[in-house]
Amino acid sequence: MTTRREQILDTAATLFAERGFHGVSVHDIGGACGISGPALYKHFAGKDDILAQALTSISEQLLAEGRARARAATDPSAALDALIAWHIEFALGHPALIVIQEREWGNLGAEGRREVRALQLAYIDIWVDVLRRLRDDLDAAEARAAVQATFGLLNSTPHSARISPEVMRTRLAAMARASLLA
Repeated sequence: MTTRREQILDTAATLFAERGFHGVSVHDIGGACGISGPALYKHFAGKDDILAQALTSISEQLLAEGRARARAATDPSAALDALIAWHIEFALGHPALIVIQEREWGNLGAEGRREVRALQLAYIDIWVDVLRRLRDDLDAAEARAAVQATFGLLNSTPHSARISPEVMRTRLAAMARASLLA
């Protein structure tokens, strides 16, 4: 069951992706959630806090699930496949969050940027560790560059997913694996 807080975060992310951060008011978010705009202040300090919490929350989720999947894998190849599958699942399931991460980063306060960036770097490090176990020819900087380029591919789905989700999932997994292991 979705909590009111989760509903507000999901709704706000969708509205921010559609109209931009500055094109959405607290009243718009509240109205879309079926509550008054001021009722949002029971859950968040304001619109800036909603943006920060949306990006922090998904970064925490990416990191936790990435760690769990990498840890559960039987070998580095399986870990890479698990990480790719997880990121694709996220990218196809949360296109609004990808859009606001990309487009609204500058509207995120300094503390929010620090927190989100730390979580993102920890998530990237999981991938780098797995990749370096498969590609001992890559130093840490090269592996990080390959991982971040692959994220660019996987996170392009809000702009490129014009085929069925299952076909897109299969295509992205093959492309991601090929790009990382090339």
